[in-house]
Amino acid sequence: MIFHICPRAEWEEAQRAGRYVGSAASLRDGFLHFSTASQIVESAAKHWAGKEDLILLAADEAALGGSVKWEKSRGGALFPHVYGPIPLTAVTWSKRLPLGADGRHAFPPL
Repeated sequence: MIFHICPRAEWEEAQRAGRYVGSAASLRDGFLHFSTASQIVESAAKHWAGKEDLILLAADEAALGGSVKWEKSRGGALFPHVYGPIPLTAVTWSKRLPLGADGRHAFPPL
């Protein structure tokens, strides 16, 4: 399972369209940024700090096939990057990602 965070409005649009194409940043970078379960909390803190109305997506890496590339990122860690749109059938669940009392995102069990 790999994870992605997006604004709720983007996820709602993806559900209407039948696929998720990513944000403007993803389109600029040429891929969708995903993280593993052990990376997602740090990714949220770095890229989404203080942001509300977010959705956490869990995707089945196998269902994404060859569109997933593991590439070096911050500190040399390998992150899953997805090249191309995500079919909704690859998303196993989506959950709201609220801010906790401490201002950090409150994650569900991964």
